[in-house]
Amino acid sequence: GITRLLLTQIPFYKSVILMSFECEHCGYKNNELQSAEKIQEKGVKYEVKIKEESDLNRQVVKSDSAVVCIPELDFEIPAQSQKGEITTVESLLARAVAGLEQDQPARRALDPESATAIDAFIERLKQCKNLENSFTVVIDDPSGNSFFENPHAPQKDPNMNTCYYTRTKDQDHSLGIYEQSEITNDPVPEEEETSAENLSDEVLTFQTNCPTCNAPCQTNMKVTNIPFFKEVTIMATNCDNCGHRTNEVKPGGGVAEKGTRISLRITDVSDFSRDVLKSDDCSFSIPELEFEVGSGILCGRFTTLEGLLVSIKELIITNDPLISGDSAKNDIKLKVEEFSKKLDDVLACKIPVHIVLDDPSGNSYIQNYYAPEPDPEMNIDHYERSFEQNEELGLNDMKVEGYEEF
Repeated sequence: GITRLLLTQIPFYKSVILMSFECEHCGYKNNELQSAEKIQEKGVKYEVKIKEESDLNRQVVKSDSAVVCIPELDFEIPAQSQKGEITTVESLLARAVAGLEQDQPARRALDPESATAIDAFIERLKQCKNLENSFTVVIDDPSGNSFFENPHAPQKDPNMNTCYYTRTKDQDHSLGIYEQSEITNDPVPEEEETSAENLSDEVLTFQTNCPTCNAPCQTNMKVTNIPFFKEVTIMATNCDNCGHRTNEVKPGGGVAEKGTRISLRITDVSDFSRDVLKSDDCSFSIPELEFEVGSGILCGRFTTLEGLLVSIKELIITNDPLISGDSAKNDIKLKVEEFSKKLDDVLACKIPVHIVLDDPSGNSYIQNYYAPEPDPEMNIDHYERSFEQNEELGLNDMKVEGYEEF
């Protein structure tokens, strides 16, 4: 037979590969869809409580590698068992019911006991589909390419918990990601030692690929010291092919002993010129606007407070077609437009607000104009991390003393 391949783009989703097979001898036909999108740096896990009928209409983007489960029913759709799709919560349940009902006639004839148990389970699924009882939908995608709609956007959804996490080695292997030493079984060559003084005086350059167009480009890396804070590594990428630019900051010194919560009261336009270091694990919020951006949505950045707000506006409001594009609902569009105006008023210092950075790793920073004296408009709290926060940072299983025994 003949297999045909087509690379195409699904609007507001991602690039996919369409495959079609046809045999002219027996007439067999088959078609398949595979993702052509790159794997994200971190995995994502959505946990959403379904309480109202509108929750059943939430848009869901599920990739091939995503695991979907309903804890109340002990029901799970394993990864790779279904192809990637754009659907709704109701359609997910309907497809699960249809899949279980498909072979029921044969089961009733061959194994009546199992068929009776599956009938009872199908009835429970239908009760969830008819929203007779509230339930929870959990989507865990190590590739980071799944999505769950937030109808309250740009505000935080009280019924949805989103967690970005670092993949385990087994999850990397399931996605086809291996280290060079695991493929060749050769030891990783030792790199020449370079002193910290040399790194601070030199800009390092290495080859990479553009995250937008995949064209070859260069990334520049520089180690620098932020006064009254710590040493950081700044990385910047500029693509000559498509013009894409990005910068990223990695704090030095590891994870701090305690988490840090920084609250700054905006009193003047000059406050937006303060330097800001936001780590990968830091969340950003404006309590007066009931607005919060969780960790993982924006990578580590070293910019000004104005630059951080503009980046958040562009990334979450302007460039997200699911809440501001043609596919967004009218009520969500109105909310986004209203919030965008409020954010512009904040930047013009027309609305008194507090900017809050909450970083469990303790690696975020806002410039203190009065340094080394305390800033009267800034409050810095150091707190003990919770078990869940330590788990996300990978600290619960980390042994830093006596590890030579292992």
